Amino acid sequence: MSLASTRIAARLLAVAALAALTAGCFQPMYAERTDGTPGLREKLMGVEVPPVDKPNASREARIQVEVRNALAFKLYGSATGMPPTHRLVLRFTTSRSSLILDPNTALPSSENYGIDAQYNLIELATNKSVMTGTTFSRVSYDIPGQLQRFARARAFRDAEDRAAHEIAENIQTRLASYFVAGT
Repeated sequence: MSLASTRIAARLLAVAALAALTAGCFQPMYAERTDGTPGLREKLMGVEVPPVDKPNASREARIQVEVRNALAFKLYGSATGMPPTHRLVLRFTTSRSSLILDPNTALPSSENYGIDAQYNLIELATNKSVMTGTTFSRVSYDIPGQLQRFARARAFRDAEDRAAHEIAENIQTRLASYFVAGT
């Protein structure tokens, strides 16, 4: 056996030994608990996401519905969860800016859309805030043919949907972190 193959064998042995030592420390985040305590999935299903509080038929109401639906699917896997233990209060603002303007028509050919969201998790038993946070999403979109109004409106709506799903993903990740770590 050469010196190089001996070193490789020693490194593989060291990696296997470290893996064996830390194998008992690892616990999957969404695994079922054997000690009887509720798992992360059950805790997330106890988060109530209130309905839309924006004016009917407004663009903000459509975005809030999109965020709420995406968040409900990520938390519950369906439209409803278990009896609520927590309530999530969500507020957001949106922004839109033109990135590139066509010099001939002075119309934008690329725009940026953003959502800034603030959320507050309230424990229903004590009616106290247990976690607050902020998140944001910035997505860009191209406008195919500046004079095509439908294409521009559709690109803008797709950007809103992508940003809403990103906000829901960020909030779900933060809630999962809170329920696992407790902070």
